[in-house]
Amino acid sequence: MNLPKKAVAIHDISGFGKCSLTVALPVLSAAGVETSVIPTAVLSTHTGGIEGFTYRDLTEDLTAFADHWQSLGLTFDALYSGFLGSFRQLEIVSRIFDRFKPENGIILVDPVMADHGKLYSVFPPDFPEGMRKLCAKADIIVPNITEALLLTDKPYEEGPYSEKFIENLLEDLTSLGAKKIVLTGVFFDEEHLGAATYENKRADYVLSKRIPGAYHGTGDVFGSALLGGLLNDFSLTESTRIAVDFTTASIRRTYEAQTDHRFGVLFEQEIPRFVQNLKLLDV
Repeated sequence: MNLPKKAVAIHDISGFGKCSLTVALPVLSAAGVETSVIPTAVLSTHTGGIEGFTYRDLTEDLTAFADHWQSLGLTFDALYSGFLGSFRQLEIVSRIFDRFKPENGIILVDPVMADHGKLYSVFPPDFPEGMRKLCAKADIIVPNITEALLLTDKPYEEGPYSEKFIENLLEDLTSLGAKKIVLTGVFFDEEHLGAATYENKRADYVLSKRIPGAYHGTGDVFGSALLGGLLNDFSLTESTRIAVDFTTASIRRTYEAQTDHRFGVLFEQEIPRFVQNLKLLDV
C-alpha cells in the first residue's frame, strides 16, 4: 500500500470567502495529498471587496509551529506558500523552507502580491524585492503576469501578448532561481485565457475559452490543483492542464449560477472530475 504524499500549505485562512487555506486544504486532500497547514493570519472574510472583516496576524506563531513540528521529526514532500502579508512573514517562511526542504520534493511559491497591473494596496512599493528572495528558494513559482513583471522589474503591459513577450518573461523569471515556472493570465487573443509553463528552456501553453467576469480566489484554486497534479506524478504541463481545466470548470459553474463573484468560485462540485483527471478513481 502506497502512503499518501505529504504537503504543507502556508497561507492565511478566511472564515468566509473561498481562498487560501479554505481552498488549498480541500483541493489537495481531494488529490490524495495528506495536507498540513501553517496559517499566517485568521480573518472573518477575505479582503477583496468585503468591508468590516476581522483580522488576527499570526506572525508570532509561525516559528513556534516549525519548532514543534521539527521536534516531532515531521517531513514533507512539498511546501506551498501563498499570500504572505509582511517582510517578516517572508523571512520566517524562507527559514521554514530551509528547515523542511524536502529531499527530491517540491517547494512551490505563489508570489501573491498584485494583479491587473497594480501591487495590492497592503504592500509597500519595495515588497517585490522581498518576494524575489523567497522565490529564490522555490523549485516552482506561479506568478500572474503582473507579479511576473514586478518580480523582473519590468513595466506593466496590457495584453493580448505575443509568444515572444511571454517567453522572454519566462526566461527572465528563471534568473530568480526557480527552475520551473507556471505563468498565469496568459492570452494571445480575447477569446482564450490560460497559463504558460517553462522548464529546460521550453515553453508550453495551456489555454481554455475565456469566461466573462473577474472571480476571487481562482489563483488559489489553480495553484492547489497544480500541486495536486505534481504530487500525483504528472508532468509540469500535464499538471497545468489539470489545473486549468479544474479552474475553468469552477469559474464556468459560478458564471452560470450568477453567484456573487466576491465569495469565490463553486469549485466543490467540480472535485469529482478533478479526481478523475488525476486518475485516482474510475467512473
